[in-house]
Amino acid sequence: MSARLILGVEKVKASLLRGNPKVINQPKTGKAFIRSLIPPSFWNKIPLMKVDPVRKNLSEVELAYLAGLIDGDGAIMAWIERHCEKRFKFRVRLAIKVSLNEKEPLEWIKKKVNFGYLRKNRNQYEWCSQDQAEITNLISKLLPFLKVKKRQARIALKIAKIKIKNFEDLIKKAKLADLLARFNSRSKKRRKNFAKVLLQQVLS
Repeated sequence: MSARLILGVEKVKASLLRGNPKVINQPKTGKAFIRSLIPPSFWNKIPLMKVDPVRKNLSEVELAYLAGLIDGDGAIMAWIERHCEKRFKFRVRLAIKVSLNEKEPLEWIKKKVNFGYLRKNRNQYEWCSQDQAEITNLISKLLPFLKVKKRQARIALKIAKIKIKNFEDLIKKAKLADLLARFNSRSKKRRKNFAKVLLQQVLS
C-alpha cells in the first residue's frame, strides 16, 4: 500500500474531482488542502491553549508596579458565604481590591488585567474583583514581586488550591480565611471567626 493511499491523498483528490470543481467548499490554498487531508477527529484531540491575559498584557515592570499598589493600597481577602447549590451550603470566597483617591491608576489596572470592576466608596475609588480563577492567576503572577502582602498572597493561593470533597476540606479553607483576615486590619476588627461560625451553622 502506498504512502499516498495511507494518508488518504488519492481518496481526497478523487472526491475533489466529483461534482462542480468550482464549489464553494473546495480548498483554495495549499494549507487548506493539506488540512483537508487530516480527519477532523485528529484536531479534536488537540487541547486548546488558554490565553493568559495577565502574562500577555503585563510586563515584569508592570507586574512589579501593580504589586506595589497592592502592597501599599490593596487588600487580599477571604470570607465564607451561604450558597444553596453547594454541598455544605457554604463556600469560601477570595477577593482582591486596590483603593486610591485617583481613578486613573485603577482604570489602568482594569485595562491591563482585563477583569474586575471600578466603584466609588466614599471619597475613594476602588478596583475590585471576586472572580476566583482570575484572582488566583493574578496573585500567582504577582507573588515574586509582592513584599508586604506576600504572606497574604500565599494563604490565598492555598485557599484556592483546596478542592471541597468533604466537610473537613471546607473547615480547612475557613481556617485559612481566618488566618488571612488576621493580616487585614479592618477584617480582624469586624469579622467573626469563620471556622467557628461555619461549625455553628452546620451543626445547629
